[in-house]
Amino acid sequence: MTGLNLNKKLWRIPQQGMVKGVCAGIAHYFDVPVKLVRLITVLAMFFGLFFFVMVAYIVLTFVLDPLPENMNDSDAIPSSGELLDAVDAELAAGEKRLREMERYVTSDTFSLRSRFRQL
Repeated sequence: MTGLNLNKKLWRIPQQGMVKGVCAGIAHYFDVPVKLVRLITVLAMFFGLFFFVMVAYIVLTFVLDPLPENMNDSDAIPSSGELLDAVDAELAAGEKRLREMERYVTSDTFSLRSRFRQL
């Protein structure tokens, strides 16, 4: 299948981020809304994981590379919904070909041709 990006990389996206773009990069990687990742981060900080979240955020700030400017286009990386639509279309086309083949194999034309070959 063409178009599937199995080697998806986790980037920092400072252009979309409020601080350093870590939450935006995580949201892009998991294909979820950025607001959801930010909400989870803030809630984790309030519910006793403040130190862990801050250390993880700082580490990810230095570990993750920023998203290159030329990859900033959302058209270059298809979303999971677009990938599922493409896979669904390919499966539907394969099913159609299989039904046509089955219809031919079970037809009178196929049995007549196979009998002529046996003569």
